[in-house]
Amino acid sequence: MQVVNEVMPTDPERVRQMMEPGPNKPIYMVNLLKFKDKAEYKDGRATTLSGRDAYMIYGRAVAQLLPKFGGRAVFAADTTFLALGQVEELWDEVAIATYPNRKALFDMSTSKEWREISVHREAGLKGQLNIETVLQDGLEGLMKR
Repeated sequence: MQVVNEVMPTDPERVRQMMEPGPNKPIYMVNLLKFKDKAEYKDGRATTLSGRDAYMIYGRAVAQLLPKFGGRAVFAADTTFLALGQVEELWDEVAIATYPNRKALFDMSTSKEWREISVHREAGLKGQLNIETVLQDGLEGLMKR
């Protein structure tokens, strides 16, 4: 299995697929995050922030933005140990957000508000994987919405 961390989508086909309706139920986006040692802003601004610190500015702002699009932050935690499997480098954090559907995610991530705060995301991230998931039928009661 090849794994490629990205900060922004580079595959036009994947971008096209993100614009498709997707599952007809809430989605949970699992984010596997890898931070830069030191934040690097595209505009060249001087900063003493670590990549994690820059991403946390984004994370706090996006948690406030999610409800505007029907979503919410569900979970965020540092990774501490790889118990099974093998990867060249472990991600630094796992975060999960839920959205009513894929369109809500797309609308948020193309909004003016998101673009304004995403400079901190790009400054802090070395790369990430975003994995769309849905609850299996019959398990909805296990999750608070």
